[in-house]
Amino acid sequence: MKVIAMIPARYQASRFPAKLMQELGGKTVILRTYEAAVATNLFDDVFVVTDSDIIFQEITSNGGKVMMSIKEHECGSDRIAEAVADLDVDIVVNVQGDEPFTEAESLTKVLEVFKHDYDKEIDLASLMTPLTDWEDIENPNNVKVIVDNRDFALYFSRSPIPYPRDKNAGAKYYKHKGVYAFRKDALIAFPKMQMKPLEATEKIEAIRYLEYGKKIKMVETRVTGIEIDTPEDLVKAKKMLDNV
Repeated sequence: MKVIAMIPARYQASRFPAKLMQELGGKTVILRTYEAAVATNLFDDVFVVTDSDIIFQEITSNGGKVMMSIKEHECGSDRIAEAVADLDVDIVVNVQGDEPFTEAESLTKVLEVFKHDYDKEIDLASLMTPLTDWEDIENPNNVKVIVDNRDFALYFSRSPIPYPRDKNAGAKYYKHKGVYAFRKDALIAFPKMQMKPLEATEKIEAIRYLEYGKKIKMVETRVTGIEIDTPEDLVKAKKMLDNV
């Protein structure tokens, strides 16, 4: 089973422009993410895929592998689908460019599900981590996921799901971490599937897979890390590095 990692890296970002080029412990966020993915030793190859000359130069000047997108893309899945179209691979892992603390433990769990998926029921797998603080549960920047009794995703939302009409009913809340492992054919199919209102409303690309009947296996992890979505996240990340 040939497995590669693709890191979609867009220079512009609505909440935090140029976040991937921000300095984090002497290196840029995107370079730290690339190096962290390589350091897991889980992949046959690791590439950054970008629309930015600045990010392209940042990775190549530090000895990394990077591809330039040919077309304009609205989301990361579109970007990496174009990049892997002619590559001979089985599983493609989408590592978000703003995840400088990417680590092997969680990624190993995600890749493991494909080894036992003899009927190829799983189209893609992703990570979720428990949420217990109500401020985090209600924060729209934290995408929540609910799953069935086999841990297949039922829905993703920026709202608290399930709605806490009875907080004592025992429901668990999970944050969706933006790491995906795709079978190549499921990824290639993504750009051909038209965006529907649910995805457009929530701005969560994983919803598109569910709307078209794809099966997403969710894997629980207790490793939280920090996604650099806002300037405040960058401050937290710097503090985390100082404590390592």
